[in-house]
Amino acid sequence: MLPVLSSRIPEGPEWVYEVKYDGFRAILYIEEESVSMVSRNGKDLAVLFPEIIKFVSGKLPALKPYLPLTMDGELVCLKTAFTADFQELQTRGRLKSKAKIQQYSSEQPCRLLVFDLLVLNGQSISNEPYYKRKENLHKLFNQLLFPLMPSADSLTPLQMIPYTLNPAELWEQIELHGAEGMVAKQPKGRWEAGKRTETWKKIKNYRRTAVFITAYNQENGYFETGLYKDDTVISPGSFSHGIKGKEREALIQTIKNNALSRSRDHFKIAPALCVQIKFLSFLNEFREPSFDSFLFKGDPSLCTWEQLQLDSSPLHHDVQITHPDKPVWENPSINKRQYILYLIQIAPHMLPLLNSRALTLIRYPHGTSGERFYQKNVPDYAPSFVQTAEDEGIEYIICRHLSDLVWLGNQLALEFHLPFKRYFESMPMEIVFDLDPPSGDKFSLAIMAAKEIHQLCKEFGLASYPKLSGGKGIQVHIPLSGKKLTFEDTRTFTGFIADYLTKRFPDQFTTERFKKKRGGKLYLDYLQHGEGKTIVAPYSPRGAEGARVAAPLLWEEVTDELSPEEFTIVSVFEHIKKRGCPFEGYLSSPQDEAVSDIIKFIKKAKQQL
Repeated sequence: MLPVLSSRIPEGPEWVYEVKYDGFRAILYIEEESVSMVSRNGKDLAVLFPEIIKFVSGKLPALKPYLPLTMDGELVCLKTAFTADFQELQTRGRLKSKAKIQQYSSEQPCRLLVFDLLVLNGQSISNEPYYKRKENLHKLFNQLLFPLMPSADSLTPLQMIPYTLNPAELWEQIELHGAEGMVAKQPKGRWEAGKRTETWKKIKNYRRTAVFITAYNQENGYFETGLYKDDTVISPGSFSHGIKGKEREALIQTIKNNALSRSRDHFKIAPALCVQIKFLSFLNEFREPSFDSFLFKGDPSLCTWEQLQLDSSPLHHDVQITHPDKPVWENPSINKRQYILYLIQIAPHMLPLLNSRALTLIRYPHGTSGERFYQKNVPDYAPSFVQTAEDEGIEYIICRHLSDLVWLGNQLALEFHLPFKRYFESMPMEIVFDLDPPSGDKFSLAIMAAKEIHQLCKEFGLASYPKLSGGKGIQVHIPLSGKKLTFEDTRTFTGFIADYLTKRFPDQFTTERFKKKRGGKLYLDYLQHGEGKTIVAPYSPRGAEGARVAAPLLWEEVTDELSPEEFTIVSVFEHIKKRGCPFEGYLSSPQDEAVSDIIKFIKKAKQQL
């Protein structure tokens, strides 16, 4: 069953909505003694993706009460809860060597994201309404303890795609993460094999940008395009679709009349003709590019690589970037445009952690070499789309959308500091230990303290998340729900941990607030965790030279070899690409129960003394 392409999102109670992932459509057949998986073209996918088959085969005893089963889904190389890497999947699909296939399946396993259930207990349910098939699928996955939504963190290769009734919220996430698009489905619709049906509609997340035409290839009918990057013309791709009839003929004739050179059926022209291109995504070249419109007054010098990056971003509101070439950091050399591109790229990881928290900003209007100032109140000139929340007479900015983040970047707000609670709650949503060594050359003390806290958390059954401060220290986060523990409760916990560590390591750690009295020891700042206090946000840059980032870490990265200099706004994406975002599951992992048990133990112990 195949969806029909739609230019708009259908709305109304007769529709539900799912993320559309960029992958291979696959049907999974599970029999009592066999497992197979085929593409929509009937190609055997089991040989190419043995990790799926191996997992399902290992679950046959648990699946036995439900067999035979048939599932419909998307085979993907999952990168985030919303995005998949189609290029990587294509690489997997072309492999011939069994050894290579095994290597990839072990080192870079794919997932089958299931959205439909067609056969249950050997009985076809394809004629049942979609919402009933989905209910059966949800019940099945819930009983088997399979993920009920896609997760790049989960090693389980069989995961479910849920649907939502709110298309606006889902589309916002699709845009933010650069996902392929959305599928709208009618809850009462049946599953019809081999048909494109109006009961399923796909809406693709197209972006638009300006390019200039560099050539026309008469042999294949493609128009070649260009952009300026560092005064050099580069090619982001070619297009043929989207322009027909007289418009196409006129464009071809214009190119031929103004050709600088001709080689067989290939006509080259100088940068002059500007057009707007519609495309699905951009990696090394446009994906699914097509002509959108002529830009008769377009300036080729404005068709740049940097502008393509901005145009590829999912801004909900127009944000004017002023003085894009203004220097921000001198070492490394980073201008405002490059800083804003960092914010755009990091937004899928950073924005969820900023949402619903009142921002305290540090702005550097003349770059890091100039003066800085703190900002809490929203300025009078803030655009209307920027949302705020009042607290004790201060109108704080609430950064919800990419447009908010980019606008703040244009104001050269370089540091983002957060309270420990959401603006509409009074209780903390996290505990943070701030481990502050006396100097950068004593960073090893921060590593030591972080490891000790990690070991204690493990013994207590607590999940904890380390991050670099972006300066000379490390911060250890413990997520909470924001609904159960008070700041007084958490102070009992943090004070106990700090007291224990300073007594165990009196020559290395201290809780002395005055720097001159610390005697070269690491300061365990548990007092910083309190109402009205703030901590630097994950992925916030720091204003000092070096353009370091308050980068989340995996615990296995907290070793003696760890160096804060390796995590900058330039290099942090290399780390994310290798191992993902360490804070991806942070907001969904509250530790209230474990922390409450520890607090009860502490209070009981104090009563007995």
